[in-house]
Amino acid sequence: MKKTIWVCGVIAGIISVSWGVLSEGVLSNHLSLNTRMLFGYASMILAFSLIFVAIKNYRDTQNSGQVTFGKALVIGLWITLIASTVYVIVWMIDCSYFNTDFAEKYQAQALAELKASGASAAVIQKQGAEMATTMAKYKTSATFRAMFTYLEIAPVGIVISFIAALILKKRSKPITVNV
Repeated sequence: MKKTIWVCGVIAGIISVSWGVLSEGVLSNHLSLNTRMLFGYASMILAFSLIFVAIKNYRDTQNSGQVTFGKALVIGLWITLIASTVYVIVWMIDCSYFNTDFAEKYQAQALAELKASGASAAVIQKQGAEMATTMAKYKTSATFRAMFTYLEIAPVGIVISFIAALILKKRSKPITVNV
């Protein structure tokens, strides 16, 4: 089972990272933040669909067709942890060496989209100040950036782990004897 968890976790991490790297590099100037976020979360959902694969594989081939909710949840959470860690490691490398101006570009695009939406000057100024504080911390603190990045992906995997465990749990039926 450990091999399946590792394989599914690493592949899920690679799938979830692929959109982020592509959107930050090639497509960053062509898509709105909301569109990039939508595709990013869609890639995470696609990646975490491997949780279903791993639980079903365990249930059907390694555990006589049964799995408890708890065991299925643990499998999903391990895959979530591995995939999220791959995602965070790749993002940390990308931000540190290739996409060093991410915080500035993100803030500039967010404020430009806020202005285009017709927000008042006061709202734009307030959002800009809050975002500047967060982005300064994001840029200077690797720990903050890593935690922030985990908070981006891990909740998706946790929710999918619960859903998969609920759907795929299957206990053996008790044997009844008619006398």
